Parts: sequence; C-alpha cells; structure tokens
Amino acid sequence: MVPTNGSRSGIGLASRARSLFQEIASDVNVSFEFFPPKTPKMEETLWSSIKTLEALNPNFVSVTYGAGGSTRERTHKTVKRILDETSLTPAAHLTCVGATKDEVNEVVRDYWDAGVRSIVALRGDPAEGANRYEPHPGGYENAAELVAGLRAIGDFDISVAAYPERHPDSPTLAADLENLKRKVDAGANRAITQFFFEPDAYFRFLDHCESFGIDVPVVPGILPVTNFTTLKSFAGSCGAALPSWLADMFDGLDDKPQTRSLVAASVAAEMVRRLYEGGVRDFHFYTLNRAELTYAICHMLGIRGTDEEA
Repeated sequence: MVPTNGSRSGIGLASRARSLFQEIASDVNVSFEFFPPKTPKMEETLWSSIKTLEALNPNFVSVTYGAGGSTRERTHKTVKRILDETSLTPAAHLTCVGATKDEVNEVVRDYWDAGVRSIVALRGDPAEGANRYEPHPGGYENAAELVAGLRAIGDFDISVAAYPERHPDSPTLAADLENLKRKVDAGANRAITQFFFEPDAYFRFLDHCESFGIDVPVVPGILPVTNFTTLKSFAGSCGAALPSWLADMFDGLDDKPQTRSLVAASVAAEMVRRLYEGGVRDFHFYTLNRAELTYAICHMLGIRGTDEEA
C-alpha cells in the first residue's frame, strides 16, 4: 500500500523526535531527589528505587531533611548508606529550622567526616504548628547565612532553592530574586527550582535572574505527577501554578493508575523536551521515592541504564 501524505508526515515527525532524543542522550545531565523512609516498607521501596535509578548514572542524588530529630537521623542514615553502598554522589539537604548554629555545624562536620561533599542548603518550612517561619534563637536566620556557614566549614558543593513563580513568603518577585542573589553571593554553586509545569515560566525566570546578576546554573526541578489531588496540596504550599490544561489531562483518572502513569510520563517528557530545545542540559527530578516514572522519562529521552546498554 502506498503511504498517504499523513503517513509520510508521521514518519518525518518520528525521525525528528528520534534525532532529538539521541542528541539529548549525548549531553544531558540528571539528578534525583529522595526523602528518608519512615517505615521498613517505605525503606524497601526507597532502596529499590535508588538501585534502579543508580543505573542512569546521575550527577548526584539529594535526600530531604525535616525539622524533627528523628527525621534528621533518617536523613543522615540514608545519606551515609548511599555513600557506603552505591556509586552515587549524595547531596544532603540541610535546613535552619529547629537548631542552633552549633547544632547545625555539628551535623555539617559529621557529613564532612563521613565523606559527604554536597549539600542542599535551605531555610526550611515553618516548624510544625507554626503559621510562619521564625529563625531559631541562636540559629541561622536564613539560607544565605547557612550557605556562608557551610563555606566557613568546608569546600562543599552547595545547591540552593529557587522559585520560578515566587516563594509564597516573598512579597514580590524582586524580593525573591534578591534573596536568591544573597544565597549565590554567599557561595552557592547552583540553584534548583521548585517544580513548575510551564517551560515559559522557567525561561522568564532565567531572564529575571540574569537581570539581578545571578550567574550560577539554575537547574529546573521536574515533578512527574503521580496523583493530581496530592499535587494540588503540594502546589498550594510552595507557590507553584497548576495550569488548567494539566487538570484536564488528569481529569477522570483517579481510579486508573496505569493510564495516569502514561499521561504523567508523557507530560514530563514533553516538558523536558521543550526545556532542552531552549538550551537546558541539567534536570533535577523529584522522584517521591518511586523509580518507575522517572526512569521511563529518562528512557524516552534516550538516557539508558547500564542494564540496557548493548
């Protein structure tokens, strides 16, 4: 059968997509975020995900950090196990919440002595039960101070947070950018953004960063959507906008997890493709301790695990 013009067009589109994905595979860098497990079952899921994603050879993997003492211990344990039992480079999250400078510095020195050289320095969320953030008496006041404190202790590779759609606590975008500039001036090596779903919002943010003299890499944070209801709660707490088209994509899929995963992977892969075409080469994935979606997205973009290589 002679192919129709539509078929020829489809073949051409597939060829262009394949060419782009092969190009992406050659020069893209990825990193992944995990959170410390609370139960043995969650720990099993986490380590299965870590071992699966380890095969993709990420630049680093970060582990989140809470204000509570038990959460801190879980973070330390997870970071040290990654360091000891995998080939990965762990980046430990660290916040200013609920600790004095001396207590935070003790944690930092413990990481340094264990061989950890990468830190994600954050102000942190308000303490449990509080409506707004308040610095701990005798603690670091904000992330910029924390970055300076890290620099005084050791030659860490330091990442900080950035907000393409403005942090909820910032009165204006300019104030938010001034805060990011202070963190960079204090010694941050890069910024990692909060998740977003409109690439244009990220590119506008890069323009704003340039106008404020922020000259470190600003890595986009990518969140593959696993549950839209949960996503709405996340977005509300961090100032991320949820476009109407995204809600439409997941409408009616609450009880269809397989279809939801396919849609989620397609949405995230398309966003990464658009970011790549705009010049982005580094991507940070918020995995929520699940490997499947992140691995699938990386696979679609031509990033192959060691177990897939011929």
